[in-house]
Amino acid sequence: MMNKILGWLLGTCFSLIALINIFWGNDSIFGIFLFLLALSYIPTINDLIELKTGIRLPLWTKIAIAVFIIWSSLGVGELFDKIDMMLESFR
Repeated sequence: MMNKILGWLLGTCFSLIALINIFWGNDSIFGIFLFLLALSYIPTINDLIELKTGIRLPLWTKIAIAVFIIWSSLGVGELFDKIDMMLESFR
């Protein structure tokens, strides 16, 4: 049960980061890539992939994906600047 809650929480958080990169960043392909990676955390998607292929991502892979998303969004992707651009566009 806790795994599913954590999966939904991380999947939602990483999907929001990806959407910010898609619509307010200068590299929408990178945002789409992040969105596809974020889908790996959503339990429903995990169950569907396992049902169709028999493959389930191990925990160490999900940890590596999370570290990559956080590192690339905060460090290289300038997430806070993109959030400022997003908030400016709503004013």
